[in-house]
Amino acid sequence: MAFAAVIFDFGGVITSSPFEAFNRLEAERGLPKDFIRSINARNPDTNAWALFERAEIGRDEFDRLFGEEAAALGHALEGRAVLDVLAGAVRPAMVRALDTLKAAGFRLGCITNNVPTGHGAGMARSGDKADEMEQIFARFEHVIESSKAGVRKPDPRIYQMMCDHLGLAPSDCVYLDDLGINCKPAAALGMHAIKVTSGEQALADLSQAVGIDLLANA
Repeated sequence: MAFAAVIFDFGGVITSSPFEAFNRLEAERGLPKDFIRSINARNPDTNAWALFERAEIGRDEFDRLFGEEAAALGHALEGRAVLDVLAGAVRPAMVRALDTLKAAGFRLGCITNNVPTGHGAGMARSGDKADEMEQIFARFEHVIESSKAGVRKPDPRIYQMMCDHLGLAPSDCVYLDDLGINCKPAAALGMHAIKVTSGEQALADLSQAVGIDLLANA
């Protein structure tokens, strides 16, 4: 095998993109499309979202600070409403791909920017959902959560942490993420980075990279 490991982002890769849920919330509230993303893109290292993903603030403080950031951009939106829609729906084909890769001898890792809310690393809203998420996370040899590690993508350190744990060079790894800004540092380290725009596209590109047809059971 040209690669020894496949490392996945979680939200937007294993699950549907949280941006879809954000857009639904924006439509319900009469807010401009991608308003939430615009808030999170401002001061990306020090805004409420970044602080919460590094677990430097709690849920109540995030609710307040995010609301202030929204108000500064001319709209009312409380942070807790964003958190309530955060967990995405699982993509079954991606989960089957994990099993196929593992059976073929690939090592699996997950690097996820998450926040200390909900149940488990997948931030599930219910216990039952948490059980489903935990079964998925159990497939990975190692999981790095930003809210536990105190570092978040796109900081290059978080990718190196995964490589160090696996005992592999970045060039031994394929990395999938739905955000280009998170793919760039992985690629700069030497990983084969795949930007995910859909489940089918991700599986097609990953199939080509690892030499296994992951679309057969999609």
